[in-house]
Amino acid sequence: MVDARAMWALFEPVHAVTYFAPQAREHFTAAGLRGYWRGYFAGRASPLGEVQAAPVVASFFSFAPTMVGRAIPEVWTMISPQGALQARVNGAAASLTPLVADLPDAHLAEAADLLTAAAGELEPAGRVLGAANAALPPYDQPLPRLWQAATTLREHRGGGHVSALVAAGIGACEVLVLRCGLDLSREIMQPARGWTDEEWDGARARLTARGWLGTDGRATPAGAAAVQAVEAATDLAAAGPWLALGPQAVRRVTELLTPLAAACHSVLPEWNPIGLPAPPPAPG
Repeated sequence: MVDARAMWALFEPVHAVTYFAPQAREHFTAAGLRGYWRGYFAGRASPLGEVQAAPVVASFFSFAPTMVGRAIPEVWTMISPQGALQARVNGAAASLTPLVADLPDAHLAEAADLLTAAAGELEPAGRVLGAANAALPPYDQPLPRLWQAATTLREHRGGGHVSALVAAGIGACEVLVLRCGLDLSREIMQPARGWTDEEWDGARARLTARGWLGTDGRATPAGAAAVQAVEAATDLAAAGPWLALGPQAVRRVTELLTPLAAACHSVLPEWNPIGLPAPPPAPG
C-alpha cells in the first residue's frame, strides 16, 4: 500500500509557500489585495469562481463563518477570481524560484510532469476544491505547473479529510480543539481560524462530554484514537493518484520531491496552522 501521508509531507511544502513566503503576499498586494486574509481567501477560493461565503465555509471547513464573511464576497469587488488566481500562481512561482535555484531545470520539469500526472488521476467526486483546481488549464512553465499540481493534490486530500471528519461527527471548531489537545497550539490555531472564546469553549465542552478531552484540555486515549481513525481514512481516500502512478513512478517522484520539500520547508514557521511535519529524509 502506498504511503499517502509520506507523499503529502513531500508535496504540501511546495504548495504551502503561498501562505508563508513574502513574495506570495507581495503579488497579492500588487494586485490590490491589502491584508493577508484577503489574499488568502481570494486566492484559495478563486478556482471556485465568484462564490458567496457559504461554499467557502463548507469547503475550507475549519474557518469560523464570521472570519470567512469578512473577506467573501466583498473581496470580489476588489479583484476577479481570474485576477486572484493569476496573482496566486505568480506569487507561488516567485516564492519557489530562489528555493530551487540549485536544482537543474530538468529535475524541476520532471517533478512537475510526474506530479501533474498524479493530479490527473484523482477522483473528483466529493472533493470540491480538488476538482476545481484539477479543472484549471495546465501551465506551460515547470514551476507554476509543479505548484498547481501540488495544490490540486492537497485540496483533493483536504476534501477527503473533511469527509472523514463529517463521518466521525467532528465539527469545524471541534477538530481544532481536539488537535490542540494533542499536538497543536490554541494560541496559534484559534486566531488563525477566527473562533471566539465562547465558540472554542463550547467545542471543548462537547468533546469532553464525548470522553475525547480530559478536564485539562488534553486529548484522552479515545480522543487520540478518533484523530488517528480520521487520519487513516484521509490517507486511504488520498491514495488513488499514487496507486494509479505505480510504484516505480512513486519512487521517482519521491526522489525528485525530497530536495524540493526540504527547500520549501525552510521558509515555513516551525509552528504553523497546517500542522505540517518536516519532510522525510532522502531515500537511502
